[in-house]
Amino acid sequence: MVRSELNKRGPLRVFEKSINGGVGKGHIGVLASKKGVGKTACLVHIATDKLFREKHVIHVSFSQKVDHIINWYEDIFKEIAKKRELEGAVDVHDEIIKNRVIMNFNSKGTTIDQVLVSLRAMITDGNFPADSVIFDGYDLSESSQEDCDKLKVFAKDVNIELWFSASLKGENPEFNDSGVPVDLEGRIKDIDVLITLKYEGEHVHFQVVKDHDNMETKEMSLKLDPKTLLIARDE
Repeated sequence: MVRSELNKRGPLRVFEKSINGGVGKGHIGVLASKKGVGKTACLVHIATDKLFREKHVIHVSFSQKVDHIINWYEDIFKEIAKKRELEGAVDVHDEIIKNRVIMNFNSKGTTIDQVLVSLRAMITDGNFPADSVIFDGYDLSESSQEDCDKLKVFAKDVNIELWFSASLKGENPEFNDSGVPVDLEGRIKDIDVLITLKYEGEHVHFQVVKDHDNMETKEMSLKLDPKTLLIARDE
């Protein structure tokens, strides 16, 4: 399959259609689930899809090492290339990897101000026209309102899309009547798109809880295969 056809037929088009075209620049999207369900795999697949479409992505990691993040990208690219029989996979890989930057911060002692200063420098002074920033390991549910406000201002000021993951507490996380995880009730007004993940059978399924101004919960016709780490249509 040629790259242009892959972009048109990829499952992420279903993902975006489910949230009216995507999170959008200047907005915040959150994937929420209990630990170990596949949030990082989803974020990396979302980022890789953007790279396939010639968009620029910054992946912000708060892990001590970034080797495993690079491995996530490599594994997911290989699975996509194999499953879709991507033509010229090596050349495509070398081309799109130029549009990704991984930034690493110490989770202890690093303030959100320091992170945003570094991001702004990369985007403006470094002439890296990022379309999206993936925050990996920064839990929005644990952030202060002040830091959350700074993130929202930054997204709008730089005109960029921000993606976060949120690990819900406990083996059986609680949800309110609107489908919002109790852990995120205090942040729901700051989140533009909220998607929850949960195991159903052998796969992880997606549920849209908030889609910008729409709070009507709906199921996505997608699933995450924990074996391949890929998002696929729910057939």
